[in-house]
Amino acid sequence: MSNLDRLQRALSYEFSDSALLNLALTHRSMGGKNNERLEFLGDSIVNHVVAEALYKKFPEADEGAMSRMRAALVKGDTLAEIAIEIDLGDYLLLGQGERKSGGRRRGSILADAFEAVAGAILLDSSVERCRSCMLQLFKSRLDALQDMSGEKDAKTLLQEYLQGNQKPLPTYTLVKVDGGDHNPEFLVNCALAKPERSFEGAGSSRRRAEQKAAEMALSKVNPSGK
Repeated sequence: MSNLDRLQRALSYEFSDSALLNLALTHRSMGGKNNERLEFLGDSIVNHVVAEALYKKFPEADEGAMSRMRAALVKGDTLAEIAIEIDLGDYLLLGQGERKSGGRRRGSILADAFEAVAGAILLDSSVERCRSCMLQLFKSRLDALQDMSGEKDAKTLLQEYLQGNQKPLPTYTLVKVDGGDHNPEFLVNCALAKPERSFEGAGSSRRRAEQKAAEMALSKVNPSGK
């Protein structure tokens, strides 16, 4: 197993009880004790911290806008991206089958492990300390986030246009990730059924790449913007 000191530096947190961190990194494929209970706890604290941060950052946003922003931040794809940024996959304890099938890079496993680590930090310290760690990990995304109570993003506009014209919703597929773990570039395909066309977008996160792909699609199927 890799040196956990490097992971703890990436988390900006040093565990008093290293067994908690090891448990957070143990996937259910290992059998016996695993990180599922910590994942349950971590899901709650991550949602709480993000919701509180949004409440403070956007004092004029209504409940619906804050809910949309929180959903974008705590969804599995975003948590997996953060896990990739801190190389969390390098430290996971996986059963042989998961190791062979690429479990260290699987988004769902990374997202669950991230939540488990958050839960472990909470148990090892306090709500305040866990909040500090989570805010640091989410900082760039919180800083870049715009109030969704105002101008709608490209994905929302594309969805509304297609629904308004009784057409199927788009499908977003991750094509590839280049640039390595420390400087990733995500390439996403946005596929439309009617008309049958596809568009690609690139960005430093999957969310940004999806938005770029949606912008391309929207500019072609609804160039007037109406």
